[in-house]
Amino acid sequence: MASIFDGLAGVLNATLGASVTYLPMGGAELAVQSVFREEPITVTGDNGQDVLIEAPSWRVPKSVLTDVRRGDRIRVADGRVFRILNSIGTGSPAVDAFVLYELEPVT
Repeated sequence: MASIFDGLAGVLNATLGASVTYLPMGGAELAVQSVFREEPITVTGDNGQDVLIEAPSWRVPKSVLTDVRRGDRIRVADGRVFRILNSIGTGSPAVDAFVLYELEPVT
């Protein structure tokens, strides 16, 4: 059944996205048009005080990549590499809805 949301992730990806290199653990790297962000979030530090940190995330239309796994990596345009920790569905019923991946920097 068609949804009013069908195609919206593709439009957002084309507008806000950039090329990110997907580095699967068992395969060839692949350039993917997608949305990488580092958003500020507040966490509680060891002393109980709030601390502002950046939380990296990667959004990819689910129709673009289907076999992303925990431990795979991505490389962004400035050369930094991030490891995929989790995937989170966005709840959108659209065929091309984004899948959100939580990341951690690789040092």
